[in-house]
Amino acid sequence: MKLSQYSSTSSRRDFLKATAVAAPILLGCSRKTDPKYPVLGEGEFVYEAIHDWGELPGNIKYGNTHSVVEDGQGFIYVHHAVHETSPSDHAMVVYDPDGKFVTSWGSEFAGGAHGMQVRKEGGEEFLYLCDIGRNIVVKTTLAGEEILRIGYPTESAAYQPDPSIDDGRRYDDEGSLIYSPTNLAVAPNGDIYVTDGYGTYFINHYDKDGNYIKTFGGPGSEPGQLICPHGIWLDEREEAPLLVVADRDNHRLQWFTLDGEHVQFAYGVKRPCHFDERDGVLLVPDLVAEVTLMDRQNEVITKLGVGLADTGERRRKLREHFLPGKFITPHGCCYDHDGNIFITEFVEIGRVTKLRKVV
Repeated sequence: MKLSQYSSTSSRRDFLKATAVAAPILLGCSRKTDPKYPVLGEGEFVYEAIHDWGELPGNIKYGNTHSVVEDGQGFIYVHHAVHETSPSDHAMVVYDPDGKFVTSWGSEFAGGAHGMQVRKEGGEEFLYLCDIGRNIVVKTTLAGEEILRIGYPTESAAYQPDPSIDDGRRYDDEGSLIYSPTNLAVAPNGDIYVTDGYGTYFINHYDKDGNYIKTFGGPGSEPGQLICPHGIWLDEREEAPLLVVADRDNHRLQWFTLDGEHVQFAYGVKRPCHFDERDGVLLVPDLVAEVTLMDRQNEVITKLGVGLADTGERRRKLREHFLPGKFITPHGCCYDHDGNIFITEFVEIGRVTKLRKVV
């Protein structure tokens, strides 16, 4: 897989050099606000909203900006669906900590880019990517070289067609159970948990080499059941790690053990999409025009950028129609090393917002 031909030789060299260095870049955080940026939040959680962050090169036009992560060097990765008018079909765009374009890659994910995680393993960092166009999960290097691929869960009994059983599972026109992986989490031992958020609403569990282990969840609203399990995160805020799932169309968060047993619910969200966590504060982008911060007890601390619920028309508008300081359809998120927040939105021309922490 080739690095973008559009990045400069020096930026490509700096990027590759940076990915081999372990020490993170720590950026300063000023407490002074800039009047040109809307201020969001309250108390200890106040941020400036810097919309359309990152100097996107002219040859790339965002499609729906689905996910965002930061690596150990402070580089920001944006996974987007690629706009139909984009000259380049690269679905991954990489920026330095100041928002300067570094490189792009990922033609093979154009149209399907969705969930994403970054994970350090044995001194090297890797990306885990979900593609809802090809219905696969792929592990790559930071430069996009494929290491592992997981496809349709043919080994799972939950995905064996049986139309005589009416248990809420969803079939396509050819009689196969629908599978569409939206996001994933990786356990401390390397096990991989994939949410079938747009398919049949199960969670599929694999070992670090992609070997199938088990399936849990499934359609419904009872404890342990899910409707559109859109995002999943390894919650390590307590001694024993748990899996927290964005049970989006049940309008709740749901926690499971690593063996797939239901633990608890939390509410205070509308259509949650995904997670990140810093200093015990859970970050939850919500498709219904808001970003939620929750404490260690999973109670709402504050809502950021509360906008108007999307009707479908709003996310297709031009940027000049987007309201400053208001979100439209928050979809992906991450904290950076300084506690700033990045939000990507499900809008057809893409939008990346940096919430710069000022308090």
